[in-house]
Amino acid sequence: MRTTCEWKGIATAYDVIVDGECIAGAAWSYVEVFADFKELLGWVGFHPGRVSCFVDRETVYPQPGDYYGGWVTREIIGPFKGGAGTEDW
Repeated sequence: MRTTCEWKGIATAYDVIVDGECIAGAAWSYVEVFADFKELLGWVGFHPGRVSCFVDRETVYPQPGDYYGGWVTREIIGPFKGGAGTEDW
């Protein structure tokens, strides 16, 4: 499945196998990006709402909304796109 980020470009979603269980669309990678985001090519991102994710041993949680998949830690303060009323940001 392909998705489009209005700022970064086009990504492909991947299924991830964890302990024999398939988690659909748990990861993504950009296949086409706008010039300002060329550093993203070749990297894979994971949805923290679908798999356990950690940053420096801290468990992170997903920002609101399934589509945006950002990682939030104790040090990151919103507002975050993806929650109710943020669709038009």
